[in-house]
Amino acid sequence: MRLVTFENAGPTAGSVRLGLVVGTAVIDLAARSKNAGQVVPYFSSMAAFLDAGDEAMSAARAIATDAGPGLRLEAVRLLPPVPRPGKIIAVGFNYRDHAAEQGIKPPEAPLIFAKFTTSITGPYDPIVLPAGDPQVDYEAELGVVIGRRGKSIPEDRAYDYIAGYLALNDVSARKWQFGDKQWVRGKSCDTFCPIGPWLVTRDEVPDPQGLQIACRVNGEVRQSANTRDLYFGISTLLAYISASITLEPGDIIATGTPPGVGVFRKPPIYLQAGDVVEVEIASVGTLRNAVVAA
Repeated sequence: MRLVTFENAGPTAGSVRLGLVVGTAVIDLAARSKNAGQVVPYFSSMAAFLDAGDEAMSAARAIATDAGPGLRLEAVRLLPPVPRPGKIIAVGFNYRDHAAEQGIKPPEAPLIFAKFTTSITGPYDPIVLPAGDPQVDYEAELGVVIGRRGKSIPEDRAYDYIAGYLALNDVSARKWQFGDKQWVRGKSCDTFCPIGPWLVTRDEVPDPQGLQIACRVNGEVRQSANTRDLYFGISTLLAYISASITLEPGDIIATGTPPGVGVFRKPPIYLQAGDVVEVEIASVGTLRNAVVAA
């Protein structure tokens, strides 16, 4: 299934809805699931849906099999599928060639850092450049969305805790990232985490470590790789992170970016107002974000 958070231009204009994409239509799950005049609670938001787990997934699949006409996809505004996750946990240097382009060896254990959740923005919303020319860069990544609360998750059960996947751009202000000697400010500016365009459920992506991943700027391919090249695999990341941090429904793990980022090109190439950045992951979807000045 492809799950979305959206705004409708129709009678419910201005309200945020949970939807299911079937073909080129969006099914409003709350509208389709009223029981005795009452909306089923777990269709009220993505947070409620993920928290309800298998029961909500099964109910959504039942609706998908007999969806009927829905809203035209182009007639709605897609918002971030998970509008405010509890945590965004990102992973650095997780493609061997990305470490190599920086002249370093891959780390001996996953290198994790945080992005503030206020950096989240929609799949087609603008990336806003902060004032002061902080050297803004792109990073195409596969995002893993947690579906069950877990602590000390065994590697052989890690996928049981995943709700699904989405495309993610770990936008970075390099001047601040490197100048601060830690990464939070440079990684967490407003609009610096486009995600979407939908959450593709785990069953639709049987091998998340076999997906083509690419980033284009103004149509030019800047990054092109495959998630099979992840240095630390998804199950390893979940086990490592959850050993010390409880993972909860809606948390997002950004699994790392492949080589080709702007800062390590010769000369470096940073994002400018007027650019259009696309992050595309096979079987998952494509982000398309215009870059605008502050």
